[in-house]
Amino acid sequence: MPSRPPRAFTRLEADLLAAAAVAGPWTRSGLEERLGEAGAADPVLLARRVLDLMPGEPIEGESTVRNVLAELPELPARPVEVTVESSLWKFDVPRWQTPHALCQAFDLTMPELEWFADVQGRLRGKPGRLHHYRYHNGARLIEAPKVRLREVQRRILRKVLDRLPVHAAAHGFRRGRSVHTFGSGHAGADLVVRIDLRWFFSTITAARVRAVFLAVGYPPSVASLLAGLCTTATPVPILRGMPFEQATLLRTRHLPQGAPTSPALANMVARNLDRRLAGLAQSQGLYYTRYADDLAFSGDVVNVEQLLWTVGAIVRDEGFFVHPSKTKVMRAHHRQRLAGLVVNAHPQASRDDYEALKALLYNCVRYGPASQNRDGRTHFREHVSGHIAWVGESNSRRREKLRRLEQRIVWS
Repeated sequence: MPSRPPRAFTRLEADLLAAAAVAGPWTRSGLEERLGEAGAADPVLLARRVLDLMPGEPIEGESTVRNVLAELPELPARPVEVTVESSLWKFDVPRWQTPHALCQAFDLTMPELEWFADVQGRLRGKPGRLHHYRYHNGARLIEAPKVRLREVQRRILRKVLDRLPVHAAAHGFRRGRSVHTFGSGHAGADLVVRIDLRWFFSTITAARVRAVFLAVGYPPSVASLLAGLCTTATPVPILRGMPFEQATLLRTRHLPQGAPTSPALANMVARNLDRRLAGLAQSQGLYYTRYADDLAFSGDVVNVEQLLWTVGAIVRDEGFFVHPSKTKVMRAHHRQRLAGLVVNAHPQASRDDYEALKALLYNCVRYGPASQNRDGRTHFREHVSGHIAWVGESNSRRREKLRRLEQRIVWS
């Protein structure tokens, strides 16, 4: 029996290219442009091969294209990637030119690197011992990487992502920024509008993550592996009971909420969204900030309906979704809340939040902290201390009162 000819793409590469292929019009020029942006070595040739096999837009979309690309035989004339110093390096990041350089940087063998990046797409079945993530399905699905992959992701974060600039409007997951800086510029405004992005992390596909690493200067093979290390496809059993649209997003490679690299990569992918929304705000005399999936606009009275329509159009054009039921238009005579803080005068926790925390501390003093740890938190003391810091950050008087109560608690 003749041996199976080598394939042009790994399963991971097929995933990334398929996502790019279906992200726009099914035309030769459109495919060439998107496949080129996704890192195809010869996008013109690849677009022709795809259209020869699928002249019309595939009914089942990305999954059909992925299967076709995964089975494409390698052409004899396929160019060989060589190690050449890239002229695209723009930032002070490690210049990993080959997969072997990644192995050295992460203390992995090549099989381990390919396994963690799930190059063959083998870890999409029932979660088990060999899977790289643990799943916590509550109000939001948390996909937390296990120890070894988490350490690799932390190295990527420290060595690469923390060194990349993000838009000035982004306040989430940045050193020196917080929910307080997110809300401070909106304090005292006549009008505050809050818009929530639905399924923020899961809408960021592996193709978009790969594009970030390509833009930094990494060669296609390295960018593909880095994207594989930072993304995941959720196993089918975890998706049961979820809305169809959400399950569809999670079934393809996406940023996992719970990975240390995801917030920084989300900020990079959303950079153009921030640029466009900041420009829109400036054109209307408004102020714009973003904290993760929360968008905030403030200023004088404007045509709110037109603002919401325009923001929605920009958000969709950038590949995200607005959560309509969470959009809030808040006037000055009502409580204006952003990311849990009241911003009417200056950003601070609401009085209700302050009183609830004060009551918890008082009960800890009177009945012991174990009686108040109703969620069974392993590090309840640290949780309480962090909550005090959050509530007291913008109100020193409240902070001192809470700290005095905390000092009276007997923890052991």
